[in-house]
Parts: sequence; structure tokens; C-alpha cells
Amino acid sequence: MKKKLTKKNIAIFFVFLLLAIQSFRIDKTTEPVDPSTDFITLTSANTEIAGMLKTACYDCHSNQPAYPWYTNIAPVSWWIKHHINEGSRHLNFSIWGTYTEKRKNHKLDECVEMIEKDEMPMSSYTLVHGEAKLTDAQKLQLVEFFKAQKILRSDTTVAH
Repeated sequence: MKKKLTKKNIAIFFVFLLLAIQSFRIDKTTEPVDPSTDFITLTSANTEIAGMLKTACYDCHSNQPAYPWYTNIAPVSWWIKHHINEGSRHLNFSIWGTYTEKRKNHKLDECVEMIEKDEMPMSSYTLVHGEAKLTDAQKLQLVEFFKAQKILRSDTTVAH
């Protein structure tokens, strides 16, 4: 006798599947941060800029992401971990001091571009983290800060 595929059976299957995937947890271990290589320390960012960077950037672009409660629920946790891994692979403010001068300048240009195009912080991030949504004034402040870092970097490179 064949069993009929019912909505109830499909729902039970998906509930079972959702429960089963919870056993595949993400690694939430964070790497230690050496202040001597951290962007905020190296650039002597003021409290306001440092706060914006920590709130809007550091969760995905550093070795110290915050893992909210919903990172305990798969498959959401997998998606978030993927974003964190990709973000910190692309730009990691925790290891800024290890970057070459050329890479630092390139990353500063990218930071400016991403903010000006409203691509960062990502809308999927600010949807859940409303505090990370930057005002136009804050965006301008960060853009000016990143541009100033590039100018400072080229001035010190020329001086050597």
C-alpha cells in the first residue's frame, strides 16, 4: 500500500529536517586581537569614528564578531558565518597592520566606494542590526576619515 504525500507529512518532514540540522553548529571561536595591528589603534580613530566602525563594520570585518542569539539556529547560522568569513577574508580590521601599503590604500579606496554606493554596511545586516545603519552625516564622516588615512599614508610614504 502506497502512502499518500499529504501536507501534514510534508510539514512533519520539514520539522524533522529543521531539528536534525541543529546538530551542525557553526564555530564561534574568535581569534585573539593584537591591538598593535588593529585599524582603530593604528589610525588613532577618535571615539566617534571608533564607535561607528565597531557598530557598523567590525562584526564582519574583524576577528571579534558578535554572535547574536539567532546564530544558534541553523541554517541562519550558516548564512551568517559565511558572511563573517567572507567579510573578514576580504577586509579584516584586526590585522590591518599586517597589510602592505599598497593593500591598505586599496582597502581604504574600497571602504570609501562601498559606503558611497550604500553597499556597506549591508542592508541584510542593518535590517537586524538597526544600530549599524549609518546616517548620511555618519557616512560622510567615515568617508572623510578613510580618505584622510590614505592621504596620511601617502604623506608618510613619501617622507621616508
